[in-house]
Order: sequence, then structure tokens, then C-alpha cells
Amino acid sequence: MSRQEALAARLRAIAGATPWCMQALHAVAQLGLPHCCIGAGAVRNLVWDALHGYAQASALSDVDVAYFDACDMRPESETQLRQRLETVLPGVPWEVCNQARVHLWFEDAFGYAVPPLRSLDDAIATWPEFATSVGISLQPDGEIGIIAPHGLDDLFNMVVRRNPARISLDGYAQRLASKDYAARWPRVTIIA
Repeated sequence: MSRQEALAARLRAIAGATPWCMQALHAVAQLGLPHCCIGAGAVRNLVWDALHGYAQASALSDVDVAYFDACDMRPESETQLRQRLETVLPGVPWEVCNQARVHLWFEDAFGYAVPPLRSLDDAIATWPEFATSVGISLQPDGEIGIIAPHGLDDLFNMVVRRNPARISLDGYAQRLASKDYAARWPRVTIIA
């Protein structure tokens, strides 16, 4: 078994043993979207809480649900999907984003344009840190699928490192200041 396969098995075991995560994965699976996952901070928190031995899950500002549908670029579709999730699993701070539309709003939100993304994997590969460039989903056979274009090393080594694919140095510095990773997870290594 390769290192990445071993880390993937650990991620599946952590997710499978965490009730809130499995409930969220089941809720997202009910949307029936072919290219969809929970990712970013929700996966990071899941793993780093487990590696720190925390019994209480870290509070999530949101549970990012990313999907890719180039045939339906309407923003209201994201809203409808979020509302469906809120009905299936209320009380979760759902955030739903069609990665096929990111280029349409990114410049207004962050001050610079990005090219259209080609797939969910392509989108996850551009997320701000390598440790958060990970998505998980519940597959039809009940297995937990993993999308990790940059591997799982930074996630399991608890390394915060800028992914230069999309986030600027200034944006990364702002994220580091706002996230305050070391306050919650003291064993984290931050590469500024």
C-alpha cells in the first residue's frame, strides 16, 4: 500500500467514525449530483480534530458542498440545493457552490479574475491551501470517495501551505490572520 493509499484509508476511517460527517455525507448524497463533495474546512477540521484527539468537533463556519454542473449556471440552483440540504439535515451551516460558475463571481469577490474551471477535480486543485484541497463524498456503493489533487500529506502532517493556483500572497496572509489555526490546533505548522 502506498503512502497516499494509507492516508486515504485513514481519512475514510476518520470520516466513517464521525457521526456529524457521515450525516452530512448522506444528506449531500441525497442531492443526486454526479460530481459533488464536501470539502475544504469541513474535511480539514475533521482530520485535525481527530489527530489532536479532540472529542468535541471544532465549530464550522460552514460545510462547503462543491459540485460541478456546467449545464446549469443559475445561482438560484445553488440556493435550491442548500435549501434541500437544510430540510434533510437542519442546523448545519451549509454552503453550496457550483464550481463551474466560480469565474463568474470571483473577480467581484476577490479583486482578480480566474479562468473557468473544467471539473470538480480541477476546482479542488485551486483551493487556497493544499491541506484544504480535499473533498469527500459518499459513493453509491457506500464507500467514501476522495478527491485530493495535491495528495493528503499536508492534511495529515497538519501543514498550512499556500496553494498558488488561485490565492494571492495578500489573500493568503489575510486567511492566516482570520483563521488563527494554531489557537485551535497547536500542532499545526504554518508556512507563511
